[in-house]
Amino acid sequence: MIIDGLDGSGKSTQAQLLLKKLKKQHKTVCLRIHPETDNWFGRKARAFLFAKGKSAHFASALFYMLDVLRSILLFSWRRVDYVVLVRYLMGTAYLPSPLDTVGYLFFSALVPKSVYMYFLDVTPEVAVARVKKRGETEMFETYAALRKVRVKALALTRFDMWLIVDSNQDIDQVAGVLKKVVN
Repeated sequence: MIIDGLDGSGKSTQAQLLLKKLKKQHKTVCLRIHPETDNWFGRKARAFLFAKGKSAHFASALFYMLDVLRSILLFSWRRVDYVVLVRYLMGTAYLPSPLDTVGYLFFSALVPKSVYMYFLDVTPEVAVARVKKRGETEMFETYAALRKVRVKALALTRFDMWLIVDSNQDIDQVAGVLKKVVN
């Protein structure tokens, strides 16, 4: 299963709720939320997200992609009931145009996908409000950046069978959509 979306869309929150539900059902789950902190690539990607400038933008994207590829190589083959990947293909929407589309098509052709691909769509206004509550802001979490990336990400959903979920809703309403898969 893939859970993707903008910063502040509730990806990690929904993944944790799903993990909890699956564990109650005695299912085995491999959950990867990118960038991960359990490896050097993920830690570097995360560090560059709080830096400024074009080189930091490029470095965060590069290390993010390496972190995702590492997860695929090490975790996607595991024998579990569910593999849940958070921040997976739509990270390419943060690349400058036209690299966003080229990157998406390239990685989409190479990486494993799921019949359950959810894009949690949130308006930039709601996303910014949620990010502010978190207390730390990454380089891509401004209103202008989120507005731009949302347009690009929604355009990328046309290439695969993404289910677009309105993530402006209450947490439980969004969770209800995702939990239908595991019933």
